[in-house]
Amino acid sequence: MVMSGREIVDDLHLLMEVLPERIREALLARDGRGELLEIILDLGRLPEVRYVSESADLSQDPVSREDLEYVASRVGEFGEDNRAGIPATLHRISAIRNRRGHIVGLTCRIGRAVYGTIDIIRDIVETGKSILIMGRPGIGKTTKLREVARVLADEFGKRAVVVDTSNEIAGDGDIPHPAIGRARRMQVRRPELQHAVMIEAVENHMPEVIVIDEIGTEAEAMAARTIAERGVQLIGTAHGNTLDNLIMNPTLSDLVGGVQAVILSDEEAARRGTQKTVLERKAPPTFDILVEIMEIDQLAIHFDVAETVDAFLRGERVSPEIRLRRPDGTVDVVSPQQVGYGWESKAQKAQPGRPAGASHRGGRALRIFPYGVNRSKLEKAIADLGVQAEIVKNISDADAVLGLKAYQRREGARLKEVERKARVYILRANTYHQIWLGLKELFRIQQRTAEEIAVQAAESAIKQVLETSQAVELPPVPAPLRRAQHRLANQYGLTSQSMGVEPKRRVKILPK
Repeated sequence: MVMSGREIVDDLHLLMEVLPERIREALLARDGRGELLEIILDLGRLPEVRYVSESADLSQDPVSREDLEYVASRVGEFGEDNRAGIPATLHRISAIRNRRGHIVGLTCRIGRAVYGTIDIIRDIVETGKSILIMGRPGIGKTTKLREVARVLADEFGKRAVVVDTSNEIAGDGDIPHPAIGRARRMQVRRPELQHAVMIEAVENHMPEVIVIDEIGTEAEAMAARTIAERGVQLIGTAHGNTLDNLIMNPTLSDLVGGVQAVILSDEEAARRGTQKTVLERKAPPTFDILVEIMEIDQLAIHFDVAETVDAFLRGERVSPEIRLRRPDGTVDVVSPQQVGYGWESKAQKAQPGRPAGASHRGGRALRIFPYGVNRSKLEKAIADLGVQAEIVKNISDADAVLGLKAYQRREGARLKEVERKARVYILRANTYHQIWLGLKELFRIQQRTAEEIAVQAAESAIKQVLETSQAVELPPVPAPLRRAQHRLANQYGLTSQSMGVEPKRRVKILPK
């Protein structure tokens, strides 16, 4: 299959062979093969097929245990991560088990090798610098990794090694999928051993390039730094959608240099116009370049991660290069404002009669309408920033509108009409941090305090603890900031403790 100058290989016929006959026939009778994402088989429920823009039932007969056993017996062996594959394909079969370990659900995810997908970043791949790729699940991070491995190995003749934890990059079976070209593949027996295999690859096989998917633990982040410091080009992905997610993630922030609190002298604080305690980057980043995949054919590229992180911690605007791949295959560079990057305003220039500041005209509160934005998070951001703002229920009463990018795509015409009488700010995500940044930009508040960043780091860690039930250590901060982090953990019903000695004393948040 060829689309927009790209060759797509999906080996869909091999997936069809492992499905029960009635489900296979129903699937073949439907259109939309190119947009097929996954097939869902849950015990006692109707089988479901999911496409890019819709989902549908495949049969009126519920999935039986026999159906699940039929599929499980025809795919590879399930690992400890409950994932299996089909030999010589990139398809992934993930199992849901009951308490006795029996399979009660299967997710059959379609894997595709897409040739030509890295033309939009080919120039930075060729530089030999280490590149970190981020983006939401399903946006195409692994597809790009696979293509990067092939291009570096085949076209540039580099010694490339793929560290493949779930066989998602190079497929199931002992023979790697042709999509990685001449790159070598090292499989990982158990997910928790990924960091050890990363180091083993460097020590035993003399690679010039290491390709790794889903860096998600502190041990893996440390292994990545070790690899980069040995002069090996590292191409990887990490948990998180954007750079600011990564900076505030205490487990993975070391990938971009980490964060530490620094106490300035009175003279230096006065010179900078800041508080005495500020947050700064504590080490060189592991990765030189960071790529945020905003959409499948829309990327934000930070060419100097160190410079970008420093600007972020100073509260300055981050302006990456935005690249768009057009349907005809051409690549354009546009400004962040054109795609609503971050908290960029559609009406950034101050409008007559609407000066920016801590309040609106005559000192009254600025009336804000949240267009799809979480109201409680907006209320918290208003309180945290200490600005004079009022949330209104009708868009016609608003002086400013905070909207989500998804709403901008769906209701662009209406928002353009609103812009005639109110400022419109488009947020990339409905997270507290994005809302906080958008509100800060709305009021043109220039300085982020160390306490605000420390609290946000604690919030990110608390979320991780609640989701994983694993303890998380925060970056070192002074005692007053640690007290704020302890208070926040207590509010969520979690315990916390201080550990280490000054100046590296830090907070550890523990699960319930």
